[in-house]
Amino acid sequence: MKNKQFRSLVSKACAVFAVTTMMASVAWATGGYKKVYSFTGGIDGSDPATRLTFDSAGNAYGTTAAGGEFDLGAVFQIAPDGTQATLHSFEGGGDGSDPHGGVTLDGAGNLYGTTVAGGSGGMCAGDGCGTVFKLTPHGDSWFESILYAFKGGNDGFGPGSGLVFDGAGNLFSTTPDGGKHSAGVVFELSPGANGWKQKVIHAFTGGNDGAIGSLGLLLFDGAGNLYGIAELGGAHGAGTVYELSPTPRGVWKQKTLYAFKGMPDAGFPYGGLNWDAAGNLYGTTYFGGNSGTGSVFQLSPGPNGTWQESVLYNFQGGTDGSFPTSTLIFDAAGNLFGTTSTGGRPSCDCGTVFKLTLSGGSWNEKIVHFFGKGSDGYSPNYGLTFDPAGNLNGTTPAGGTGGHGMIFRLTP
Repeated sequence: MKNKQFRSLVSKACAVFAVTTMMASVAWATGGYKKVYSFTGGIDGSDPATRLTFDSAGNAYGTTAAGGEFDLGAVFQIAPDGTQATLHSFEGGGDGSDPHGGVTLDGAGNLYGTTVAGGSGGMCAGDGCGTVFKLTPHGDSWFESILYAFKGGNDGFGPGSGLVFDGAGNLFSTTPDGGKHSAGVVFELSPGANGWKQKVIHAFTGGNDGAIGSLGLLLFDGAGNLYGIAELGGAHGAGTVYELSPTPRGVWKQKTLYAFKGMPDAGFPYGGLNWDAAGNLYGTTYFGGNSGTGSVFQLSPGPNGTWQESVLYNFQGGTDGSFPTSTLIFDAAGNLFGTTSTGGRPSCDCGTVFKLTLSGGSWNEKIVHFFGKGSDGYSPNYGLTFDPAGNLNGTTPAGGTGGHGMIFRLTP
């Protein structure tokens, strides 16, 4: 599925809490479900196609793809008591518009994110080629600056996923479009005396290396290597998991760790990756599995740099959920949590929160929540985040009291 079409369908670490890629400090037990905030579609925003990021005080931050003062998207903050504040409304043009994927928090409390459109770099679809932005707190206000405006050529365009820091303060992410081969890029943004400089560290060819950067964040290891997912391409055309390694010459070397085969294997991944303590990688695929409705996979490192893939769970498309796009997270007991975009409650097909537990060498699934009852949200796409208190939090781009999406919390 073409990336733009998919993203329209599903939504229209130096950070203080890189909680989407870390284990929570408390074990999880299924508990209460709470609707924390329902968006109204006004200045507060609409369509929260976002992962959540938390600061140490328990405030949640994210983006809405629409709504805000100009109906072009917003950055929001939700206090622990559910109070909402709009930190920035995008105006389009040079300011950017249509932010997806949430924001990343640095140690000074600044927020960083991407917009799919807008910016002054070029006219990719009549409304700019996208931006990378920064929000800086100043008293009770937030000041926005554009760090980079994509031009729509070899630099890529339309970034729709979040940003990650390396230890030197450089930012990394992907674009689904543009690049030398028109198949998307992985890029780096580096701060300097004359502003931020963008560098493409890999241009996808659409061949064995894959094509189109995923919805999920890139993942760093302790040696500075980057790991990510390509939604399409690869030897079987069903997406890849790849590694990018820096070299002394300042270039990055790409290696395809696994090429998905499609059903009954996993296929067409859209989320990001996560580690366990043994160095195994975990993720979800939107299609593939033995029923074609998605899967959870594991990649385990082997001898001589090889990786072995295993499908841990095959979604069946019924009450267990289907078509996951989320990045998985662990609790302290080693259980995996994620969301499915559809499936679940038969009367709604509105998605689920699921838990996978390893027992006797097998991974068993349990549904933690079925979406879609009454004014509940539906179609969760960006997964879950632990807050400082150990609760699971997430968003749905639709549903809620006014139908404009909502934020939910699951407590132990």
